[in-house]
Amino acid sequence: MKIGVFDSGLGGLLIAKAIRTRFPDLDMLYFGDTLHLPYGNRSPEAIYEYAHRAIDYMFAHECRLIIVACNTVSATALRKLQQQYLPVSPWPDRRILGVVVPTLETAIERGHKKIGLLGTNHTVRSDIYRQELQKLDPEISITQNAAPLLVPMIENDGLEWISPILEYYLQPLASADCECIILGCTHYALLQDAIQNFIGRDKTIISQDRIIPEKLADYLMRHPEIMKDISHSGQARYIVSDLTESYMKAASDLYGGSITIERKE
Repeated sequence: MKIGVFDSGLGGLLIAKAIRTRFPDLDMLYFGDTLHLPYGNRSPEAIYEYAHRAIDYMFAHECRLIIVACNTVSATALRKLQQQYLPVSPWPDRRILGVVVPTLETAIERGHKKIGLLGTNHTVRSDIYRQELQKLDPEISITQNAAPLLVPMIENDGLEWISPILEYYLQPLASADCECIILGCTHYALLQDAIQNFIGRDKTIISQDRIIPEKLADYLMRHPEIMKDISHSGQARYIVSDLTESYMKAASDLYGGSITIERKE
């Protein structure tokens, strides 16, 4: 069986690569739903339907647990997938994990009291980060801002024009004097240097590709029965629902090297 990493597009490749580096011997399947990108501007019903189909596909391809790298899906559909879909599915013993709570836990563990969030439209509108933060530590404040143009620009080779737009989105977080900025979308990890330069070296960036592998390691240590089920042959497959030359180039740029991408059959 395999570890699965699911994203609405290609940004989750950064988390998949980080997990691969942390667990090079574990079998892994990555699935990016590039056919329906971006999720951030879709309705909650559409997001759930797309995610439901993707999770079905990945479980049918022997994923023991799936990490939903997409913050939009984590915000909109994760609870329903965990609580309604999974128990009545053909795979009730499998697991679906999100990224929102582990990310907030990291911010709290590092002692931050004023958090900023940069996310997609849907992630920010859902208010999931604020809601989960209230459960973890209601004394901590969070300022959120949506950045809807960043994902299309990253996926379509537009990084050279992104600086003024990125600074526009970051300004409200800087004005709120946030101690750390959570990158609430997998794609934003590519912008860490530019964000750091804008907010200053005294501020912290929390990027999910840097924290999810260790959170996964902790989870697997607490669930040895899952770790036991995952094959250790070191195989990895990267599959997307639609594949074009531009996606191939974006995938290579995101992954930082040669990568074989397959189109879903």
